[in-house]
Amino acid sequence: MSNLARKYQEQQQVKPAIQEHQHVKTKKYWLTPGEKMISLVFAGLVCFGAVHIISTQSQIYKVNKDVQDVQTSIKEQKKVNSDLQVQVSELSNYQRIWDKAKKMGLQLNENNVKVVQQK
Repeated sequence: MSNLARKYQEQQQVKPAIQEHQHVKTKKYWLTPGEKMISLVFAGLVCFGAVHIISTQSQIYKVNKDVQDVQTSIKEQKKVNSDLQVQVSELSNYQRIWDKAKKMGLQLNENNVKVVQQK
């Protein structure tokens, strides 16, 4: 074989080897763009749900605190009412009323007493 034929033959053998190495590598992503979008939407929904749950719990806590405050004020008012009821029963004692009437100069006249009947 001549030098020219040998060079041509070597070039033919080298070219396919070079062409095989020149493949364009495509990047393979771990997630497709659609999957990325779905995961973003899901993460957003999870965050929204967490914030919604926390805000609801804080509102429930506030309402429970208000209820307890109202119950405390009701208990205090009941105590005041019972103390006033005891004072009313003490001040409406017949002996006390009779003593006050005597001090004011009133006298008991049985002829001037009228009985009122309940219907």
